[in-house]
Amino acid sequence: MQNISTSTLNPRTLAQGIRLGDVQWDSDGQTLVWLEGRSAQGVLVAQRRGLAPNDLTTDRSVRARVGYGGGDFTVAHGHVVFVADGRLWRQPLAGGSASAITPVFGDCAAPAVSPDGRWVLFVHSHEGVDCVAVVDVHGKFWPQRLISGDDFYMQPVWSAAGTQVACVAWNKPQMPWDGTELRLCELEVGAQGLPQLAAMQTLAGNADCAVFQPAFSPDGRWLAYVSDDGGWAHVRLYDLQNQTHKQLTHGECEFAVPAWAQGMRTIAWRHDSRALFGLRNAAASMSVWEIPLAGTPVVFEPLAAYTDVEGLAAAPSDSALACVASASGIPLRVVLCLPQQPAAVVRRSRSETLLPEQLAAGEPISWQSAGGQLTHGLYYAPVGSALGTPPPAVVISHGGPTSQRRMGFHSDVQFLAARGYAVLLLNYRGSTGYGRAYMLQLRGGWGKVDREDAVSGAQHLAQRGLADAARMVVMGGSAGGTTVLMALALHPGVFRVGVNLYGVSDMFGLDEETHKFEAHYNATMLGALPQAAAVYRERSAVFFADNIVDPLIVFQGSDDNVVKQNQSDRIVESLRRRNVRHEYHVYQGEGHGWRKAETIEACYTSLERFLRANIGPR
Repeated sequence: MQNISTSTLNPRTLAQGIRLGDVQWDSDGQTLVWLEGRSAQGVLVAQRRGLAPNDLTTDRSVRARVGYGGGDFTVAHGHVVFVADGRLWRQPLAGGSASAITPVFGDCAAPAVSPDGRWVLFVHSHEGVDCVAVVDVHGKFWPQRLISGDDFYMQPVWSAAGTQVACVAWNKPQMPWDGTELRLCELEVGAQGLPQLAAMQTLAGNADCAVFQPAFSPDGRWLAYVSDDGGWAHVRLYDLQNQTHKQLTHGECEFAVPAWAQGMRTIAWRHDSRALFGLRNAAASMSVWEIPLAGTPVVFEPLAAYTDVEGLAAAPSDSALACVASASGIPLRVVLCLPQQPAAVVRRSRSETLLPEQLAAGEPISWQSAGGQLTHGLYYAPVGSALGTPPPAVVISHGGPTSQRRMGFHSDVQFLAARGYAVLLLNYRGSTGYGRAYMLQLRGGWGKVDREDAVSGAQHLAQRGLADAARMVVMGGSAGGTTVLMALALHPGVFRVGVNLYGVSDMFGLDEETHKFEAHYNATMLGALPQAAAVYRERSAVFFADNIVDPLIVFQGSDDNVVKQNQSDRIVESLRRRNVRHEYHVYQGEGHGWRKAETIEACYTSLERFLRANIGPR
């Protein structure tokens, strides 16, 4: 008889789920708007308190495309401003069609409407030049550059009075988790009626300190932000009157995440300006905390059941709080906490028919890797497992490489665990969430440190009896695919099967062909060319492809502009020439990750078949 979790978590049902993105409040605090990814379509949905939800955008796909995307929309004064087809659009929440307010020119992201409702700030990128621009909400004026001169910008916000703007800026070769600067800008009205920059100062951050998400208090007194100055990313407060800084949170935890996309938020002001809500990451578990300006931070109990939270949004009119949240056994949801009421589920990403015992629960584990270095991960036992024969295991390396797998709901994990596999989510040295010193261990070590930790992680599971050493799988996408390829090439036989999703195989090619956001990433991960050419070659699996003898399945998107298809083609050519058991699946119209339901279903179907053929049945 088929296991009930296997029948429910099948490729088709996984493909039918929706992606839940950002969630935001309208200015009056009565209407909540969130973004849903339905196959390849991005749809905004609005719900006024006490009423049924309503789709807002059905004829345009909402999606920003600056860097990795994000910052797709904002809500203010009864309207939503969103990005579609590279333009900003404005649409009333009460009904009616959308009107374009910017021309077809470059790409837009992270719109922010001024407190008086007249202007829209946004990040603009065109032909490799980024800026923070401004346009009037009706699109009568041609958009104008407001802040420029740096290579990158994100998270622009208005002050309560609309006379100041704050944003995060940085320059190559830094990435936004390496070193950024918090800019505070004074505005004046220009001759054409649009706001102009009058003065600008840098309040925090530098090339070796990362600043994340400025947020002005509703009363106009404070500017909050997150900084990893001191080794851990903590919430800080800038007094706009006295021009002083104060740290509000402490300890070995983090209140920021790596800024891979626009529009990311981990702090939100309470409506009375007396406290903030913040997302606290400890041991790869994310929780919501209430952080008073004077006093001790405390956990926000209505959301205590969730261990991964994002898109934190506080209502401007009362203490209501909304977010996107999940846990190991709880799929992604839009969750709403109204004053004096328990948390309510507003939207579910997929069916929740399985009981907690039918889903795998994660637990943090640590072990000694190469050189005795401490390494972290999350372990999931197979569903329904009991003492006895150790199960096969899948070691999954995350992308980035500067990122982290947290204790949320992971479709790939549950899919594998339901089929009898143990899963190790590898947060190798260099991952975020464990302090800046841990993150910096990957500098100069990408393709080596992650590979070592994948091998030692598999060995650790086997030594503890948590997995069968003879039935190990290594799996990863993007930078995680680099881990897969290097582990198979340099440690043949450790893993019985490899699963590579659009992985980087040629560091030279990545340096030449990737998009602007990561164009200089390798300078810190590997070193600057041409001086570091030997390192690039040493960490490029394409030069060791003929060493790969273990079965390998490769997945690639034809339209991937981050890791080009030729990176996978060259690995597969070696496998084909030497008759190494493999499969190669190229999905037309897909980029760096899957959006189409048919692609997701096909990918999981092929994965299950390949593992069964090369690992054996459950």
